[in-house]
Amino acid sequence: MTYLKFFIGILAIVIASRVLPHPPNFTPLIALSLYCPIFLGAGYIYAVLLSFVLTDIFIGFHQTLLFTWGSIFIIGILSRYFCRDFKKRILGASIASIFFFIITNFGVYLTGMYGYSFDGLIKCYFMAIPFLTNTIVSTIIFSLVIEILIKINYQRKVLK
Repeated sequence: MTYLKFFIGILAIVIASRVLPHPPNFTPLIALSLYCPIFLGAGYIYAVLLSFVLTDIFIGFHQTLLFTWGSIFIIGILSRYFCRDFKKRILGASIASIFFFIITNFGVYLTGMYGYSFDGLIKCYFMAIPFLTNTIVSTIIFSLVIEILIKINYQRKVLK
């Protein structure tokens, strides 16, 4: 029953964060992709992915779909390397943001929007820098919120 509650909670958070108005790329998606497998188990990455798929059904599918979904899945798989302590998890959140940026914008480049040249590749990444800023800031903020909630929950259990 607890698994189902967490699963539904994750679905609700990601869905709400994608459909409610927000600045571009300012969502808890990457933080949840990193933290869910660390604290809840690898199976919870599927809750994040499912919510991503469900919201894309309503928001609309796009040409870079496999790059966005794939990067979220890979972040979840790689999260085990950043689980040791607070500093490693925050470092992992930063790296995950940059990884997401690199992978998804390579997908944008492959759409041909900027041309299939080295200049087009550079322009693609350059034009996406404002999105990178929002991604890193939101991932760090949501990671800190998750860290605080985990610490509060841990202290509550210790005091019982």
